[in-house]
Order: sequence, then structure tokens, then C-alpha cells
Amino acid sequence: MNRSLRVGDTTLRLLGGDITRQDTDVIVNAANSTLLGGGGVDGAIHRAGGPRILKECRAIRAHRGGDLPTGEAVLTSGGNLRAKFVIHTVGPIWRGGGQGEDELLGSAYRNSLELARGHALATIAFPSISTGIYGFPAVRASRIALETVKRFVLEHQEIREVRFIVFSEDDERIYADLFGEG
Repeated sequence: MNRSLRVGDTTLRLLGGDITRQDTDVIVNAANSTLLGGGGVDGAIHRAGGPRILKECRAIRAHRGGDLPTGEAVLTSGGNLRAKFVIHTVGPIWRGGGQGEDELLGSAYRNSLELARGHALATIAFPSISTGIYGFPAVRASRIALETVKRFVLEHQEIREVRFIVFSEDDERIYADLFGEG
């Protein structure tokens, strides 16, 4: 699947596949708060990127004094990945929708985009943040992701391309429907 949508001067793309194979300036890691790797996208990025990413994450933890709060984002090199950099962001764990989850998820996307913009990174690839083990409902998360990105790129033209990389057929259908709505 390869769908695209223009928002201002930015192209949004929907692609199925493995985010670790993206050749963008930066890919986003749906990290856990420890930044030390884990399962799903986080584990795949750490495995494919090699030990340099983990070393940089440990240095960030040491500098910050611990875990990365939900909704925040930090940057490391891409290690062995095709992408030059990785933005690690912590999405919220779904707790029923009354604990600020929507706002925190929006912050994870917005802070990732702001970090990319601040480092002059014009192409960025996102996974579906928080929809795996964190249990965020996929339709709701996809709407938040797409709307947050659209608002951001309309205000900040530095980001030229945003890719939404989906791994499952269900996520692909959800995003395809949203792309169809424009």
C-alpha cells in the first residue's frame, strides 16, 4: 500500500512495512520510558540500529536523571539504520480515555515533529504509537496522529514528508480510511 496526501507543502504518505528500513532523515521509535529497548517497534529499532543507539539512550538517561516522561521526545543517531537519526518518544498507556491519554499521544507526535524541525530533518517516519502493548485504540490513535501532524505541518513548512509506517493490515485499513477523508 502506498497512499499519499498533500497538506500545505508537505506530503503525507501511508506505507505498509518495517519502519527500520525507511530511508528518511529520521524515524520515530515508540519507546518505553526507560529508553533501553523493549518489544515491538522499540525492540526492532534497537536490534536493527545496533549498540550505538542503546549507548546514546543510556547517556540521555544519565543526563536526564532517569526515565523519559510520557509525551516527550529525544534524539539519537540512527546507528546501523538507513535513517540518519531516531527520535524516541513515549506514548501513553491506555487507561480508558479519562487520564489525558489523547493529549499525551498528541504531545508525543508534536514533540517528535518539533525535534525533527529543530534539527533541520525534513523527512520523518512514524509507527503507530501506543497501539501495541500500550493498548490505545487504533482508530482513535490514528485520528490523533493524523490530525496532529496535519496541524503541525500547516504551521511549519520545514517538514517536507511525513510517513506513517503501518505493520498490520488492520492499521493499514484504518489509516487508508483516514487518508481517504483527506
